[in-house]
Amino acid sequence: MHPLRVDSFGEKEDSTVQKTVLNSVHQDLGARLVEFGGFEMPVWYSTLTDEHHTVRKSAGLFDLCHMGRYEITGDNAVAAVDSVVTNHVAKMKTGQIRYSLVLNEQGGVRDDILIYRLPDRVWLVVNAGNREKLLGWFGDHLTRPGMEFRDRSEEVAMIALQGPTAESLLAPHVKTTWVKDLPSLGYYKISDLQLEIGGCSSTGWVSRTGYTGEDGFELYVPSDEACDVWNALASTLGDAVKPCGLGCRDTLRLEAGMPLYGHELDEETDPLSAGLDFGVRMKKPNGFIGHEALAKIQADGPTRRLQGFVVEGKRPARQGCAVFAGDREVGVVTSGSPSPTLEVPIACAYVASDVPLGTALEVDIRGTRAPLRPVDLPFYKRPKTPQ
Repeated sequence: MHPLRVDSFGEKEDSTVQKTVLNSVHQDLGARLVEFGGFEMPVWYSTLTDEHHTVRKSAGLFDLCHMGRYEITGDNAVAAVDSVVTNHVAKMKTGQIRYSLVLNEQGGVRDDILIYRLPDRVWLVVNAGNREKLLGWFGDHLTRPGMEFRDRSEEVAMIALQGPTAESLLAPHVKTTWVKDLPSLGYYKISDLQLEIGGCSSTGWVSRTGYTGEDGFELYVPSDEACDVWNALASTLGDAVKPCGLGCRDTLRLEAGMPLYGHELDEETDPLSAGLDFGVRMKKPNGFIGHEALAKIQADGPTRRLQGFVVEGKRPARQGCAVFAGDREVGVVTSGSPSPTLEVPIACAYVASDVPLGTALEVDIRGTRAPLRPVDLPFYKRPKTPQ
């Protein structure tokens, strides 16, 4: 049995489900396709566990075209974005990427995003399920004179190569001018891209980011070249790389302690409760939307906190399972799955802040209690590369 159930994703057969530019590639590869974030996406090609271990040991190829990609240009682009996100865009250097939150007026998370500071523009990548919501919201709020907001999601494709061998596999085929070469590209940095691989040529950007807990890169290329780029990567890199789906992306990100919108984050959850303080700059000039509400939460202290647990036993705790301290219900599981790397069930849960750390907790799994052993997040950290 696969560690992650197919019904963790959706099964839609109506015309509202969109397809990425790589959909035909997934069908040719025999992928198990499901609905996720409004898109028909591969949940796996072989098995979830096999693909998970591939990313931990070598490298996996992911379709990320379902994510939203927005562009802000003009003299007031930086100031405009700074007014609506929690991180400090004006302090970013060209070529730098930062994690940030977009909040509502109550301090709840509308989305967690990545901000890219490019030489002549600001680039935003948002979650697939929030593309339409944020498209309208950014359109309403990024309206300063001297700037332009554009949705580039359909024009620019996004392909990820994730895993410990990603750099060595990709570097021979990439040229950059913003940095010396691909190995010189630092973590959470972006550079221009000239890709030459397997008879395929493409230009765009390459970033050293990911959602797996491993080293890796995300390639931004014209959408009409995406299938050629994917096929060239797969054929040229050979057995060292396998296509990977949403199933292992979820177990990989959970092991790495990375939040997933709709699980750890939503419009009722603030970033301080989620432990995402590193993406919030409370002292930046002029604040941001939701700043006042978040300042009050910070002053009073969050009423709950996100924690990591190992579930004692073999049964995984799933999203929505209640957490108890004795007879008192004190929390709820946000994500849970068997960990292919650690070979134990792991879970994240929000627990009431007045429950002392170290209190014996249990989770209700379909009417049966299982002990929870608290562990620090992330559950997994990739080994450091020897110098």
